[in-house]
Amino acid sequence: MESVSLLSTLPSLSSRPFSQPSLQFPTSRHPHVRVCCLSGGEQWQMRRRDLVGCVGTVVGLEMIATYGKFTKEAEAADLIQRRQRSEFQSNIKGTLDKAIRASPDLVPAILKLALNDAMTYDKATKSGGANGSIRLSPELSRPENSGLASALSLLEEAKKEIDSYSKGGPISYADLIQFAAQTAVKKTFLDAAIRKCGGNEDKGRTLYAAYGSNGQWGLFERQFGRSDSPDPDPEGRIPQWDKASVQDMKNKFSAIGLGPRQLAVMSAFLGPDQLETETLLASDKDVLPWVQKYQRSRETVSQTDYEV
Repeated sequence: MESVSLLSTLPSLSSRPFSQPSLQFPTSRHPHVRVCCLSGGEQWQMRRRDLVGCVGTVVGLEMIATYGKFTKEAEAADLIQRRQRSEFQSNIKGTLDKAIRASPDLVPAILKLALNDAMTYDKATKSGGANGSIRLSPELSRPENSGLASALSLLEEAKKEIDSYSKGGPISYADLIQFAAQTAVKKTFLDAAIRKCGGNEDKGRTLYAAYGSNGQWGLFERQFGRSDSPDPDPEGRIPQWDKASVQDMKNKFSAIGLGPRQLAVMSAFLGPDQLETETLLASDKDVLPWVQKYQRSRETVSQTDYEV
């Protein structure tokens, strides 16, 4: 929509040869000023409210035209930003996938690193959570985080590469750790698809593309852009998963709003031996049905029961 100027809307006014204007004041209780001009022997009148109304209309049209232009520019900028964000996230996943494939034995530690960073969340104080605080040595050295230093070292090396092509500054550890978990989960699904195809990687990738899932961490991209905590989270919020009872695990999951289903499908995050963890979880009547369903899903193609 082209912009409209005030003068362009009043060509007849600017082209008329006006004579000396005169002012008439009616004797009504609420007088109105009228501007009267003689043009070609005829009296041409415009009341003040007519002139004000005309000006108001023109200003309104100009505002509409400007707003429409601004809206289009804002929409274009938003689309560009979304595309850049998507490309950046895709590059992050590519870098992490390459790093994790080079050290597949660290997948359990990466999953546990992400879990323990996130599970420090406290609903009452709304503190903790996936804030990257686990990178700090006072927190990383705690008993529940034993054996996770190697996973963090792997991610620190990947971070250097990611930061080298990031246009918006360094990626936070909070984002890095959760994206790494998402990539690790994807690898486990992809490996399962390849096994189902008799070890044929090309067929396995095709199968994964058709039925795969990012699993528990699949929605993390919506929260991309977290900031890192400068301080370690308080102690005592994370149990030692390999020593905790099922009730302790249920209590911890319940404290942050999760239930037996989430506990069962995240068994791979709770220790290096997933089958051993599942055996323990299956001893609880509330978790047992979800463990059984989870195990059955590993025999299917889509593994949809992994998703929460």
